[in-house]
Formats: sequence, structure tokens, C-alpha cells
Amino acid sequence: MGVVMVWEGRLEKIDSNRWKIPADYMKGMKTDAVIYADDSMIDSIRSDNSPQQIANTACIPGIVGQSIAMPDIHFGYGFPVGGIAAVDAESGSISPGGIGFDINCGVRLIKTDLVLNDINGKLKSLIDNLYRNVPSGLCSKGLTRVDKRDMLEILMNGSEWAVENGFGWEKDLDVTEECGKMTSADEHFVSDKSKKRGLSQLGSLGSGNHFLEVDVVDTVFNEDVAKSFGLKNGQIAITVHCGSRGCGHQIATDFVQRMERYISDNKLELPDRQLACAPLNSPLGEEYFKAMSCGANYAWANRQMITHWIRESFENVMNDSAENMGIDVVYDVAHNIAKLERHTIDGKSVDVLVHRKGATRAFCAGRSEITQMYRDVGQPVIIPGDMLTGTYVLVGKKGAMEQTFGSSCHGAGRQMSRKFAMSSINVKDVKESMAASDIYLRNGSDEGLVEEAPQAYKNVDHVISIVCNAGLTEKIARLRPIGVVKG
Repeated sequence: MGVVMVWEGRLEKIDSNRWKIPADYMKGMKTDAVIYADDSMIDSIRSDNSPQQIANTACIPGIVGQSIAMPDIHFGYGFPVGGIAAVDAESGSISPGGIGFDINCGVRLIKTDLVLNDINGKLKSLIDNLYRNVPSGLCSKGLTRVDKRDMLEILMNGSEWAVENGFGWEKDLDVTEECGKMTSADEHFVSDKSKKRGLSQLGSLGSGNHFLEVDVVDTVFNEDVAKSFGLKNGQIAITVHCGSRGCGHQIATDFVQRMERYISDNKLELPDRQLACAPLNSPLGEEYFKAMSCGANYAWANRQMITHWIRESFENVMNDSAENMGIDVVYDVAHNIAKLERHTIDGKSVDVLVHRKGATRAFCAGRSEITQMYRDVGQPVIIPGDMLTGTYVLVGKKGAMEQTFGSSCHGAGRQMSRKFAMSSINVKDVKESMAASDIYLRNGSDEGLVEEAPQAYKNVDHVISIVCNAGLTEKIARLRPIGVVKG
């Protein structure tokens, strides 16, 4: 689907869930590249050039372990989407292409104490309220005007700023990765253009694959862990997927340009210019990491403000308080980010920078980075599928720590390019399929709806089965969409 070419490079089967591109496949590879896929998925993965991209990733200076691709892998900028690479914290490099242009694109799961019967006859009103209160679409602007001084605080303090300014509750921070604030942020390394682009967009979904869904928990696979996460069968929940908007995109653009000059000036040999990078401990590498941290903080503030408007929308329609309805954040996790972490490699504990681009952190129980609330069970891993199939809630397992630097997939993964989807899918068919599944839809544009049509994505059940069979994660619950707001 949308096939431009078939990648015909070397692939060696490791086991029923993994394939290897060996380090001697091409000049410059410093390690093997490993792709998570089963026999029935590997052919579709070969249908774009993403396997070549994960082989290219193995050429990044200072890479440790293997370069890794999740089953939702597809072609991206530099790294494939679904790519993971760890580099030595002292001798490694940082690459914007290994994080993506939408810095801290991520997912927030919010639960309620409501069940389906509670919102009977009110769903359309709820979605209409959410559509008005949470702006979506390509050029969407936030409802709250922030000034330049606010913007600096947002870049430095993320969700903390939002909560302090009345957009949410203190306990929301406890269930947000990094408590919604990367302390490595330094707004001095964010350009005025990035700040300006972010000013008007705070508190908006944006376009592309971003969405807000009202879901019902339709299956619980592990009742004990689900209970720890506050989830139960039949419950109404809300999923939010968005990132750092124009602010993060401009940060990435600025530093890609600077790093391209760096590799040219230093005659650094890379198989793809889009892998442009700089040593993490160089001035340029340090500046990018601090600016990226600002982009991550902006995204957390963005999702925090959206949470506030979700609560207000429910209060408007249900005539009850958010507190009484139990509208609490379950967890908020990034899937486009780089993190300094400690991992065991070849039996040694090593400080590394883990690039996750379209990959979700999936730490197992006991890791100190996990919020105290979930430390005994493991980190929640929130994986959206498509508009028809909804979202999985997983939990990180020991296998992820041993195999993937504590990482799992981030979604279903595209199987059609946006261009091919536009040329082959009819918007009327998409809307009819949503209506036939009793899903109430509000969308910003028909073009965006077609680009993100369910058939443009892989089967999320299949993707989830691979990461779970490989021991990276365990299924906890599945959420079925009943109302969707799409950019």
C-alpha cells in the first residue's frame, strides 16, 4: 500500500519476534540493527525504506548496544519512526532526527468514574463541547493568550507552570513523565522564532495524527494492574495525543540546520544527511539537549491545559464537578524524546542517552524513574491504534530493560504514506465507517481525516502482540473509541 520500493537488504531471523540486519551489512555500521516483527509483518516492513534507516542509525557516533526498531516502524526523517538508539553519555552524539520534529509528541490517558450509561444521550454534546474547547487543525490556536514572560516560564517549567496558573491539579504532575518538567531545559537556547510560534498555539491539538478521544474500557486483561492504574471494565476514559506544536518543530528545524553545518565543517561521514548530529558533550550538543528539553516542557504544558478544558467540558455537559466524576490523569508519556538514563549493557551499568522516536518508555517495576504510585507494578505504556480500534494500555516488563533500553512501540504505525492515502481513500467512506461503528466524529479538515484513515495504519492488535510476545510489555486494558475529535 503506497509502495514506492521494496527494501532488499540482508535480514536474518533471530527468533519469532526479531530480525537482525548484521553490522557487516554496510560500511559505517557500528553495531547490529534489530527489527521487532513476526513472519507475517516483515514483508510489509520491507515495503518502504525504513529498514535501511535503522541500519543507517547504527552508524551514529557513540552508539551502544544495538539500533532497534519497533513493529510500528515506518519511514521517517533520519531515524525511522519506531526507532530507538542509545549512545554513550560521554562519547556519544545527539541527533534531532532521532527525536523528531514534534518534540515530546506523546499520549495522556485520563480516567473517569463514569460508565457508558451515565453519558447516554450526552455523547454528542460532550464531543461538541470538546471540539469547541480544545482547538484542532493545522493552524489551530490556543484559547488562552500567554505573553512572552509566560512563554519563558512554560519552556522552563512545563506542566508545573500550567498547574500553578490554574490549569489542573497538583496530583496531575505525579502521574506525568518527569513530573511534566525536564530540569535540563534552558530557554536561552530556544530561538525567538520558536517562542513566537509557540505563543499562540498553547492548549491546542494541531493536525496530523493528533486527536482527542472519548473511550470506554472494553477489555481488562490484568485486573490487579488495571486496578493500580485506576481502570475497570465499562469505564469512560479520555485519550489525548499531541505534542509541542510549532514551538518544537522550529527548535528541531533550527538545530538540524546547525548540525548539518557541523557535520559538513567537520567532514563527519554519515550514510544520510538527515542523521546530522553533534557530540552530546559539545557546546552544540548541549545546547540542543537543553532546547529539546524546553520543547518537551512546552508539550507537557500543552497536554496539561487540554486536560483542564476536558474537565471543564465534562462539567458543562454533566452538570457535576470534575472531582466528583473522578476525572484523573492515569499517566502521560512521551514518545519523541531523548533521555539520559542508566542501563545495563554487557553486564555493566552505563550512563546513556536514549533516543526514542515513535517509541515509548516501558520501564519495569522497581525503576526509580517511575512515579511512586506505579513503581511496584511498572510504568503504564499507552499505545493508540487508529480511529476505529482505539488504545491499548500496557505495562513495562523486565524484557524491555534487557532488550530495548526499557522501550516499546508507540502506536499502530503507518502502512500507507499520507500522499497515497489521499489518492486512494474517499472521505465519505471514512465518515461512514466511523458512523457504522457508532463513533461520533468531529474533525478539523477532510484532508486530515483521509490522511489518518484507519486503513492507512497497521493492525494495532498485531503490533501489540509482537511487543508482548517479545516480553517487552504486558497487556493491561483496551479502550474502544465512542467519540473522536480529529485535527
